[in-house]
Amino acid sequence: MTGMNMKRVVIGGLLAGVIINISETIMNVPVLGAQMEAALKQLNLPTVGGGAIGVFVVGAFVLGLMLVWLYAAIRPRFGPGPKTAIIAGIVLWLLAYVWPSLGMGLMGYMPAKLLTITVLWGLAEVIVAALAGGAVYKET
Repeated sequence: MTGMNMKRVVIGGLLAGVIINISETIMNVPVLGAQMEAALKQLNLPTVGGGAIGVFVVGAFVLGLMLVWLYAAIRPRFGPGPKTAIIAGIVLWLLAYVWPSLGMGLMGYMPAKLLTITVLWGLAEVIVAALAGGAVYKET
């Protein structure tokens, strides 16, 4: 068994991060922006500003890197290709999208309908990002 190709993890991870960032921007601005603002206003919370957006952008790149690292880590067991990328995407989605959203929903921070849309959107974006990042990753 060979070691992980960290250069390819970084390249694939950055590509995955770009995909996640583009998808999140589309979802959070034109698609759900008004609904998000209304939900925050109802809780007397400020709208998401520049500092938080910067953290989310960096966080999306971190998620992309983690996603491709996970793909590379499970690839020896599941084999290279789209199936393994989708498995990695689903694992990341459960940990980074479903679990935090469940907490936000249970605590009443966001309406269930809004959380459902964002979580399902996240599943699609993570699978696309995993397929793209996984396609870039090669062992050698």
